[in-house]
Amino acid sequence: KDLDLAGPGRPANADLALVPRHPRTGETWPHAGGTVPLAAEVWAYLARHHDRRPVPGAGRLPDDARRDDPPPLLPSTRFRPDRRVFLQTLARLPEVREPWLRAIHDRVRNRAHDRTDPFW
Repeated sequence: KDLDLAGPGRPANADLALVPRHPRTGETWPHAGGTVPLAAEVWAYLARHHDRRPVPGAGRLPDDARRDDPPPLLPSTRFRPDRRVFLQTLARLPEVREPWLRAIHDRVRNRAHDRTDPFW
């Protein structure tokens, strides 16, 4: 079976039609075949929006399109967390009194700077 939108300004030649339901009276738009009534707002959205992709901005821009915003800057180095911010964040947590978390805090605070240190 074929499915199509039918309603004001849209005749349908399908076996089954999505038709609007009047917002006040609840009456559905007449159609010769089977009908599936939709709320008027939903029907209007489907009838007026031709680009119904799930994510309108997905995919590449066409080659002839011009961007009005610059592309995002990419980092020039590998991300490294900041030792001071990490320690201050841990110090504010009440759980830092727990032995396992206090051990992490002390180990990061007392660690020598070497190439394997993530805070180097």
